[in-house]
Amino acid sequence: MITMSTVEDRLAVVETCTRMAWHADQREWDLLAGIFADSVTLDYTSLNGGEPAELSPEQIVAGWSATLGSFDATQHLITNHLVDVDGDTAVCTASFQATHRLANPLGAPLWTLGGTYRFDLVRTGSGWRISGVVMTATWADGNKDLLSLAAAAGSQ
Repeated sequence: MITMSTVEDRLAVVETCTRMAWHADQREWDLLAGIFADSVTLDYTSLNGGEPAELSPEQIVAGWSATLGSFDATQHLITNHLVDVDGDTAVCTASFQATHRLANPLGAPLWTLGGTYRFDLVRTGSGWRISGVVMTATWADGNKDLLSLAAAAGSQ
């Protein structure tokens, strides 16, 4: 049987993970920084290759605001949350679909990516905070070149 504190924890974990997508799409960079732990392991290697990175919330926001903020619009949908709480840590796995729009005279203006997220979270005095994100891309459609165009625009 699920206890009330576990139900409350599960809802808080799902909301924290959902806020990552919401704040990024709404360009609410200060609020986005507040959902992360002091140190976060980001693993986007299924899309970009390389190695996972250990970053501060400020570093994440700087990178995402430059790239995601250069798109005309983004929409990250996160659903099918499965939450496991173990004391002061939690793991949430979820499906995602992320659509990116950028007007582009040389190609299609949309790139959509789908797959799964694994969020690692820690309980803090301020609530649940994301300490790790593993994004596993399983499919994509559209113009992937938009990612490099947005990244180049964000670095100018």
